[in-house]
Amino acid sequence: MQDHMRLIERLSLSDKPLSKGQKRIAEFIALHPEKAGSMTAAMLGSQCGVSESTVVRFAVALGYEGYPELQEKLRSLVRQQLTAEQRFDLMGTMGPEEVLPTVLKNDLQNMRKTMEELSRKDFDLAVDALLHAKRIYVMGLRSSAPLAQFLYHYLHQILEDVVLVQNTTGDVLEEIERIGPEDVLFSISFPRYSSRTLECVRFARQNGAKIIGMTDGEMSPLKELSHLCLLAHTDMIGFVDSLAAPLSLINALVIAIGMSRRGELEEHFKRLEGIWNAHSVYIDNAHE
Repeated sequence: MQDHMRLIERLSLSDKPLSKGQKRIAEFIALHPEKAGSMTAAMLGSQCGVSESTVVRFAVALGYEGYPELQEKLRSLVRQQLTAEQRFDLMGTMGPEEVLPTVLKNDLQNMRKTMEELSRKDFDLAVDALLHAKRIYVMGLRSSAPLAQFLYHYLHQILEDVVLVQNTTGDVLEEIERIGPEDVLFSISFPRYSSRTLECVRFARQNGAKIIGMTDGEMSPLKELSHLCLLAHTDMIGFVDSLAAPLSLINALVIAIGMSRRGELEEHFKRLEGIWNAHSVYIDNAHE
């Protein structure tokens, strides 16, 4: 709701005179952000009875570099507010034969956009913060839980003090109660954002911990609460979140951290292999 009000405030352009055409654009976007987010500048102009160039100038007047940036803000806003039922409706009339290529192409697009837009500086700073943290808390609830579990699985093998916040005690705040200034909370949240995750992030900040967030865009409430934030696109075509880009980004984090601890890890994995072999953790193909 807060993000929606910010956008409405921008649309009002209260400190600037609005032309009749601009007023029509602003009113349509305010009433139908989900439709506007799926329209090109030409389509929106046609809907509002103005030219494509008028729509582009309107976006610039709002403070955006152009219409594509405004369109992305609208899409992000819509993703935050979609219910499960509305997400399901996004699939529309897609036929069974279209599902596989459509989903894979969508995931590839999310990967490409993430790679193009990700801040390398923030990525490197996140790696450094994780390497130097006294204790790392990894948190992701609901649909973000598998990502948190995956990150924890590998960080736990590389670093000494890593905690997975699993919401097993009945109250996640109890699981991070000891978090302090030398610790890092790595928090993962994608639409629809978990209110409990944000509550824990605020608690951790109050206790002086460093917050590394992983979320989907500038309008995410996690973005403004994080000291460092890694953005990964999760644009969806249905009720299932597209987690391909966040998972790939986590892979990159783990590998970067592992390379910084190469010598220690070689000895660590030798010991682990001995334990795994002694207890038949994995199938030995040679004995099949």
